[in-house]
Amino acid sequence: MSHYFHALIHSPSSLPVPSSSPGGGAPAPSLIAASVASPSRAVRLQRAKASVERREQVMAEQGGTAALGWAARDATGVLSPYNFSRRVPRDDDVTIKVLYCGICHTDLHIIKNDWGNAMYPVVPGHEIVGVVTGVGGGVTKFKAGDTVGVGYFVGSCRSCESCGKGNENYCAGVVFTSNGVDYAHGGEPTKGGFSDAIVVSEHYVVRVPDGLPLDRTAPLLCAGVTVYSPMVRHGLNAPGKHLGVVGLGGLGHVAVKFAKAFGAKVTVISTSPSKRDEAIQFGADEFLVSRDPEQMKAAVGSMDGIVDTVSAWHPIAPLLALLKPLGQMVIVGAPSKPLELPVYAIVPSGKGVAGNSVGGVGDCQAMLEFAAKHGIGAEVEVIKMDYVNTAFERLEKNDVRYRFVIDVAGSLGSAA
Repeated sequence: MSHYFHALIHSPSSLPVPSSSPGGGAPAPSLIAASVASPSRAVRLQRAKASVERREQVMAEQGGTAALGWAARDATGVLSPYNFSRRVPRDDDVTIKVLYCGICHTDLHIIKNDWGNAMYPVVPGHEIVGVVTGVGGGVTKFKAGDTVGVGYFVGSCRSCESCGKGNENYCAGVVFTSNGVDYAHGGEPTKGGFSDAIVVSEHYVVRVPDGLPLDRTAPLLCAGVTVYSPMVRHGLNAPGKHLGVVGLGGLGHVAVKFAKAFGAKVTVISTSPSKRDEAIQFGADEFLVSRDPEQMKAAVGSMDGIVDTVSAWHPIAPLLALLKPLGQMVIVGAPSKPLELPVYAIVPSGKGVAGNSVGGVGDCQAMLEFAAKHGIGAEVEVIKMDYVNTAFERLEKNDVRYRFVIDVAGSLGSAA
């Protein structure tokens, strides 16, 4: 999700394979000339792949750590074993043995090149839980043996206003954990947690508190912080608030758990009556079928806030009607078709609509500590690495309750 939005913000006319420097090259003489001179998509992908391979060869020659992962080589999205090199650790780097890595819908979009920005070979994965195996001389926060996590990004400029306020996730120079461009380390594409090890600056690593089941914790590093951080930011974490959660999938089910732990009254809003029992099982107080006009009418003006987790297009005006005056809706899903926002749905009652993309490093650490205190974990199906292609096929059909998590350490070697 965030890859797509950042691509739109920084290159609104297209979603190209990123260049090797933030500023790119000189502008084309004209749009027509650029169109005529541009190589085909296949040629561009071949050049990008060759460039990646050259950089990896240089890294290996300079002493980079050998790594084993699973990667997609093209837009079929099929993953297979892949040998590559991690960068040479620097003074502030932490080397991590990956134990578990969750599978996010964003991973599916990237390996299939749905957003046009895949830099093959792509090693997915940004919900990483592991153990520290080595630290640089300047590392002060972690030591060998610590259990840690790495989420959606592994770098930012650390000097802009967003970074200064702890919102590294909104930095214009944010570096994604997978399929990002790490300009601070030679411009090589980043490779994620579908691998045995990863090297990350300590500034983007979080500590996993004792007592959290590691497999159920992995999805919290993306799904968990994505719903936790807007609840806190918009004051929806106060006890006694009435919070609506739209959708009961990978994001929605953990949103219910966090909201209940905050002391909120929680209503799950879904098009599927069949999800009622599961919603109640996760702690929801009420269940609202959005296709039932009578149920929707009875709930008008009853909620302080709504977290909308649905990634398919859906009308939001009926949902906004459920809010009290000055109520707040936060959208964390990413429908491909633009949503419609009628002015009458927000202006007369002063209602707000905001978006949210994961959270900062501090948000993620606070979320994990809150999860440990309240026993919150994602509902997961743990798989072996050699099942990953089947898992992606099932994910594409929404056939998972509620997140896939790969037992990387327990299966990667045998899968290869």
